[in-house]
Amino acid sequence: MRLRLVPRNTRFNFFRYARATFGASIAAMLLSIGVWLVMGLNFGIDFLGGTTLRTESSVKIDVGAYRAALAPLALGDVSITQVFDPAFGAERHVAMVRIQAQAGQESVTPATVNAVQVALRDAIDSAMTFPLVESVGPKVSGELIITALLAVAAALAAILIYIWLRFEWQFSVGAVAALIHDVVLTIGVFSLLQIRFDLATIAAILTIIGYSINDTVVIFDRLRENLRKYRKMPLRDVMNLSANETLGRTLMTSGTTLLALLALLTLGGDVIRGFVFAIFWGVIVGTYSSIYVAKNVVLMCGVTRDWSRPDGPAGTRFGQSDA
Repeated sequence: MRLRLVPRNTRFNFFRYARATFGASIAAMLLSIGVWLVMGLNFGIDFLGGTTLRTESSVKIDVGAYRAALAPLALGDVSITQVFDPAFGAERHVAMVRIQAQAGQESVTPATVNAVQVALRDAIDSAMTFPLVESVGPKVSGELIITALLAVAAALAAILIYIWLRFEWQFSVGAVAALIHDVVLTIGVFSLLQIRFDLATIAAILTIIGYSINDTVVIFDRLRENLRKYRKMPLRDVMNLSANETLGRTLMTSGTTLLALLALLTLGGDVIRGFVFAIFWGVIVGTYSSIYVAKNVVLMCGVTRDWSRPDGPAGTRFGQSDA
């Protein structure tokens, strides 16, 4: 017996309140932008600059103990990650401690670095060594911000072109509108909750874009098939049918992904919490936007069908006159 999350033949009217859901999405985007402008983002070391210390010790790495040792110094954003390498051996434990630049300073001062070293030696291992100390200045951090923005913009542009060639321009506009919706709402929730925003978050946003467009393309593909199968059916009804036919796949994919992310979110620790939360949130809003943003845009733009000419190759464009 096969497990089904939804009945085989559902008849949900996803577009009964199309204007209301689309208006709510626009309002959420505007609210997210407003929160971003008012509260700003809690940038991590990658974007603010700071100093990285490599520690080597014979004592097994305990991230909690490291944080407890550095807490009295009030250093702000501190990232601690254990470095694994088979070449280290059982008696060599390595960690990377990253400290954000303090207010009014381009990097962590030598006095602060010395205080960190003393605190770790006193609390963890008196024989701990620091073979590497590197600083990242604000200029490099600014370049990282620009590079991150360009990466997201390039991903959106590539998807816009692909969907346009694969389907129709209305589909590409709807898909990119949904992706922009997902990105803006993700940035908004990070600003509202003041979760650390760093390069790992940018990687999560790119992952969200890939996940969301995958779900959108699946429904678009079924929509294109049904547009040819039901030539006289109104566009709204064809879109509802396509969304219902792919509903089981959408819920199964999103549900299993969320289960894995929930485990990482609760058990993964502080190092990856921001990254996992971004993807967790992105899966939820991405599933929503695939129907209530992408499909709403296509519904509002309209898709006309001309069946008087022969089919072309994959990605055939719909014509310019009504059947």
